[in-house]
Amino acid sequence: MKQETALNILKLGKNVFITGSAGTGKTYLLNRYIRYLKDNNIYPAVVAPTGISASHLKGQTIHSFFSLGIRNKIDNGYIEFLLDKRYLRKRFSELKVLIIDEVSMVSPDIFSAMDIILQSFKGSIEPFGGVQVVISGDFFQLPPVSKELKNKRFAWQSEAWRELKLTSCYLEEKFRQEDNRLIKVLDDIRSANITNITQDILYSRYKKNLKKNFTPTKLYTHNFDVDRINSAELAKLKEKSKLFVYDSKGSPKNVEKIFKSSLVLKELTLKKGAIVIFIKNNYEDGYVNGTTGVVDRFDKDNLPIVKISDGRKIKVDYQEWSIENDSGEILATVSQIPLRLAWAITIHKSQGMTLSSAEIDLSKTFEVGQGYVALSRIKSLEGLKLMGINSNALKVDPLILKIDGKIKEASKKAEKEIEKISKEEALEDRFEKYIKSISDEDTQEEYNIDEYFSCNIDEKKDIKVI
Repeated sequence: MKQETALNILKLGKNVFITGSAGTGKTYLLNRYIRYLKDNNIYPAVVAPTGISASHLKGQTIHSFFSLGIRNKIDNGYIEFLLDKRYLRKRFSELKVLIIDEVSMVSPDIFSAMDIILQSFKGSIEPFGGVQVVISGDFFQLPPVSKELKNKRFAWQSEAWRELKLTSCYLEEKFRQEDNRLIKVLDDIRSANITNITQDILYSRYKKNLKKNFTPTKLYTHNFDVDRINSAELAKLKEKSKLFVYDSKGSPKNVEKIFKSSLVLKELTLKKGAIVIFIKNNYEDGYVNGTTGVVDRFDKDNLPIVKISDGRKIKVDYQEWSIENDSGEILATVSQIPLRLAWAITIHKSQGMTLSSAEIDLSKTFEVGQGYVALSRIKSLEGLKLMGINSNALKVDPLILKIDGKIKEASKKAEKEIEKISKEEALEDRFEKYIKSISDEDTQEEYNIDEYFSCNIDEKKDIKVI
């Protein structure tokens, strides 16, 4: 499906699932729809599972927007607690359109929690309380992080997904990649058809020195390697270092929970010239979780001044992370500078980025989708320096292979339907009607894949999850 067709479907007010391979412009399409809504005085909520993915659309994390704290599931008691929050009542009463990005990393429990919260605040049994839900992501990319083995791993396996009756829009035109050889590698990974040709293409970039005009971002699978590289790069800088140590309130046990559930560091060492990434949202000061920059200098109070990519310089003060109980009582607080070093980042944090060049090590790949995500960040093979690869690096989830064809089929069906609408009546009238309507309002399981992706139910076939 072309972007323009998908945009027209969005403007009709349908609940939509936007997908497609990396580089097909999913984020660009969402930004076009967001601009369209804002031009009509409709302000959508944009959420994503991680701070970095949320930053691509200037949104918030799901946990922050829905006030989930560090929870991955909720119960009736917590719903009652949320309903007493005046700021949440105002937030959700004004919500007309919800955009969920990078859905591959959203668990079924979190997806269902969003549904239940909106139904409760809207006082409606309609899916997600009746707001338009726009979901974007690619299930070939990274799955939810979970230490538990579950039969239902992906958001599309939840009942809440099925109830939305989503229209699938499978974007197929590639914009990021400029190299047919790289496109072939990525397509081969998605089809689980890794040939000798595919491998030869990748190995041609093994420890290949890049051109001098390339400054590669280093992508690694494990935090240990990322921390090692960042420490080594920091040591190369001849500037004087500044050490920032956290301060805390609360019991040691609860303080430790904050460190385990966030990216905040107990000790942070910085120097002038250090490449850094912000790890917290602060809209007033002009940064979000995922903003990158370079330490420009330190002020008279020894606080870092960071120059970000658009040229602005931001004074970075201490921020707080806290943990609450179900009554809203703060159990512990950590105060620290909201930065980490970023010469190297994990593949998990790179999802959604576009890089001109990258040094990628896939020798310790442990999760399906990691190799695909890493390789699809770059524009061409000329910008790739492959440091290592293992047998897991190019694997994809077998279940996602099975549903991919169904999603494409559903997308083609949606394309035909909107073509029919455009012939029978003016689409612009339908767009205007929808805007007016929301402006005026205050173990082994059997899955019917067709029901989850709006396929023709007369041709449905059950797929067993293994």
